[in-house]
Amino acid sequence: MKRVASLMAIASMASGLFAGAGKLTFDDEVELVRGLNAEFAKVKAYIPRSKKPLDYNANGTWDKKEWLDAGNKLGPAARVGDTVQITKVTLENDRILLEINGGIKSGGHWYDHVQVGMGTTTSPISNGPGTGTLGTNIAILFHKPLEPIKSDEVKKLLAPILDFEKRSVTQVYSDTLPPEIKKAIAAKRAEVGMDREQVVLALGKPLRKTRETVDDVETEDWIYGQPPGKITFVTFNGNKCVKVRESYAGLGAEAAAPLDVPR
Repeated sequence: MKRVASLMAIASMASGLFAGAGKLTFDDEVELVRGLNAEFAKVKAYIPRSKKPLDYNANGTWDKKEWLDAGNKLGPAARVGDTVQITKVTLENDRILLEINGGIKSGGHWYDHVQVGMGTTTSPISNGPGTGTLGTNIAILFHKPLEPIKSDEVKKLLAPILDFEKRSVTQVYSDTLPPEIKKAIAAKRAEVGMDREQVVLALGKPLRKTRETVDDVETEDWIYGQPPGKITFVTFNGNKCVKVRESYAGLGAEAAAPLDVPR
């Protein structure tokens, strides 16, 4: 009996080890978020706006009637041929939630009236309560606890509705960039020395823009992020990024050293 009990205990421990081996690690989660967030894709199927996330099965199927009904109520978030951007990635137990084009927001938040800025120029972080966007949310359903998966694999799962594969003019352009800038763009990081187009490749379009003139020198700040969370200020003089600053909960720090960019 003791031998049987020992064998059962060992089997139970082994089962627990194998069950844990299939879970997402922290590195897996980081790769998924970095690899999907801010990515652009060409729309291959009608995507409606919806107050609740649109269910999309990991096997590439979805309830087309349900999506059409959602579109009849709130209209389209994107039509075939449009370009959309993933603006937020959330990992849950059995699903991956993707915010598309800023999602769909109808209510206000406490930070809608918060203003940020540099120098004497400030600007609201949010566009204000009640401001809607032509976005939506998609929930990729795995119907089981998430197992290790890479961002490229998730893009393939989305192939019936989103095309991440076509090489655009932007992608061809990025191949001509210096290695230092390509590395920064791949890491989704803005750095001093980049031009505006390169910053868009790295971070996407900014949430807000502000301008300031000091001693006849005009600078423009691009602002990314919103509280609660990290806020990034990218400052341009003309077409060149001259400063990058990040702040969180009111604490600021210089975030990037100049790049040695060929003139």
